[in-house]
Amino acid sequence: MENIRIQDDLYNYVNKETLDKLVIPDDKPVAGGFQDLADGVEKIMMGEFAAMTENKSYPNEHLRRACELYAIAKDAERKEKHGITPALKNLALLDSVKSVEDFSRLFKVLSLKGIPTPFGVFVETDMKNTKQHLVYIQGAGVILPDASYYKPEMEAQKTQILGLWTNVAKVVMAKTNLAPEAQEQYVNDALAFDAILGGLVKTQEEWSRYVEMYNPMETDKVAGMLSTVDFGGILNDMFGQVPATVVVTEPRFFGEFAKVFNAENLEIYKHWAYVTGLLKACNLLSEELRDMGGMYMRALTGVAKMQSIEKFAYNLASGTYSDPVGIYYGEKYFGQEAKKDITEIVYQIIDTYKTRIKTNDILGEDSKEKAILKLSKMGVKMGYPDKARAIYDKLVFNAEDSLFDIMLSIKEIRELDMLSKLDKPTEPENWAMPGHMVNACYDPFVNDITFPAAILQAPFYSLKQTRSENLGGIGSVIGHEISHAFDSNGAKCDENGNINDWWTEDDFKRFDTKVQKMIEQFDGIKLPWGKVNGAFIVSENMADNGGMSVTLDIMSRTEGASYEEYFCNWARIWCQKAREEYRKMLLSVDVHGPCVLRANMPPRNFPEWYETFGVKDTDQMYLPEDKRIVIW
Repeated sequence: MENIRIQDDLYNYVNKETLDKLVIPDDKPVAGGFQDLADGVEKIMMGEFAAMTENKSYPNEHLRRACELYAIAKDAERKEKHGITPALKNLALLDSVKSVEDFSRLFKVLSLKGIPTPFGVFVETDMKNTKQHLVYIQGAGVILPDASYYKPEMEAQKTQILGLWTNVAKVVMAKTNLAPEAQEQYVNDALAFDAILGGLVKTQEEWSRYVEMYNPMETDKVAGMLSTVDFGGILNDMFGQVPATVVVTEPRFFGEFAKVFNAENLEIYKHWAYVTGLLKACNLLSEELRDMGGMYMRALTGVAKMQSIEKFAYNLASGTYSDPVGIYYGEKYFGQEAKKDITEIVYQIIDTYKTRIKTNDILGEDSKEKAILKLSKMGVKMGYPDKARAIYDKLVFNAEDSLFDIMLSIKEIRELDMLSKLDKPTEPENWAMPGHMVNACYDPFVNDITFPAAILQAPFYSLKQTRSENLGGIGSVIGHEISHAFDSNGAKCDENGNINDWWTEDDFKRFDTKVQKMIEQFDGIKLPWGKVNGAFIVSENMADNGGMSVTLDIMSRTEGASYEEYFCNWARIWCQKAREEYRKMLLSVDVHGPCVLRANMPPRNFPEWYETFGVKDTDQMYLPEDKRIVIW
C-alpha cells in the first residue's frame, strides 16, 4: 500500500493519508466523509443549543421547546429519579390483553403507546394517485439486523447475534419486578416469536424493490387474511371508518398471518412485545438503562461506548424538532450566494440529462419524450424549507413528565396527525430531510430531489473549490439523485410520481440487460469483511453511474476543466474508516455499496478515466470495454 498507483486504486491513492490519520471516535462506528460533516454540524448545533438554553434566548417557540427537551434529556439526576418505572407502567397495558379479542380492541392504544404489535397500520401516499392517501399495513421488524439472517446459510451469524441480544435482554429484564424464572421465559418466548416473524417478513433486499410494496386490496379480502383479529374493528377505531382499500406491503407475511398471531401464541407475542418494547424504551430511561439497552447495537457495530449525555440530548431534541432546527441551521450557516451557485449546477445537470436522454439507446421515442417531461417537472429543494410544517405547532409537552412520557406524548401527537391525513390531500411541498442533515435524496412519489444545507459544504461543495471539484463532488451526487428517477424502481413512476407503465416492453428489455450487467459488475466482489450482493445494491450503483456520466458530459463543455481534480474529489467524498463489525452488517442492511467500491468502480466505465491517467489493461482499475456500462 505504500506506493499506491492511481491506476490501481483511486480510493486509497486519494485517501490513504487521511485514512491513516482518521481515528474513529469511541461512540461511533465510522469516521470520515459524510460522518465528519455530520459531526461538524452536530458540534456547531450543540453549541447553539447550549447557548440558547443558558441565555434563555430563543428565536421562536419551536426552538424554545427543542431546547427545553434538550435540557430534560441531559438531566441525568432527573432521569435516575424516574428510573425504569415509566416504561414498566406503559408495558402494563399488555396485562389487559387476555385474548385476541382484547388485542383487537386495544390495538390503537397499543400502537399509540409504542408497544410492539405484529403488524402496523399507517397512512401514506397512494402510489398510483399521489394526490391522495391510502391505508397501508406492514409486518413487524425482527430482532436481528435483517430477516435474511434467518436463512439457513446465515445460521452461524444468526446464532452469534441472537446470543448477544439474549445477554443484553437478560441484563435489562433483571431490572424489572418479574421473578427470575419469568424473566427467562419472557426472553425465550421473545426469541420464539421473532423466529416466526423472521421466516415471513421481507428482507432488506426485498424492501429495496420498493415499488413491489404497492399491493392495494379490498378491505374485506385483507380482513380474511387477518382472520385471527378483528381487522374491521381495528380500522374503525383508528379512522372512525373502514376504508374500502388497504395496501398490503408484505403479501407473503399477511398470507400466513394466522400462523403468526393466534390464540395459541398470544402469550409468546405478549412476551416478545414486553421484552422488545422495554429494550426500545431504555434510551429514554436512566443513564444506566440507556447504557444497557444500547449494548446490543454497539456490539453489532463495534462501538466501544455509548454517546455522551449531551450528544444524546441534542440528537433527541434536534430529531424531534427537525424542521425548525434545520431552518435555523440553514439560515445561519448557508449563504444565498452558495444557494444560487448550487441551484445553477442543478439545472445545468437536469438540462444535460435531457440532452442525454434524447440520444440514449434504452428508450424509444415516445418514452424519451415522457422522460424529458419527468425531468422538466422534477422539483428541486436546496438548503432548507421556508417554514416548518404545521405539526410542529402541535408538539407541546408537559415539562414535569418523565423523558419517557414526554416522548410518548409526542409520538401520540405525531401518530394521530398521520392517521388524520387519510382523507386529506398529500403535501408534496414538505421536505423529506431537514436542513441540518448531511444527506440527499430523490422522492419517486413526488418526483423531486432534496439537498439539505448541511451537505452543501466541502469536500462535496464549496465556492472555494474549482468547478471540476464541485462537479466530481456535489455535482455527481446531484446526478446520482436525479438518476434515481430512472433506476429499477424510479423508472416505474411517471412525472407526477404515480406508478405508471410509461415505458414500453422493449424499453424495459433493453434496460434490464443493463441492470443485469450492473449487477454482475459488483456481484460477488470479496472484501476483507464479506461478499457483495450485486442485486441488493443495484439501484444505488446505477445512480452512481448516472451521476458520473452526466457530470463528465458537463466537464467536456467546461472551460479549464481538470479531470484529475474531478476524479480525485469523487474519491474524496467516499473517504471513510469504519469498524469491521459495522461493515459486515452494512452488507446485509444497506442498499448502498461499500465506500471503497463506490469510489473505484464507476470511473472504470468511462473513457475519461483511461485517458486522464493512462490506465492500461495491466492496471487493476482497468475494465475491458465489453464489460463497461453507461446507462444514462
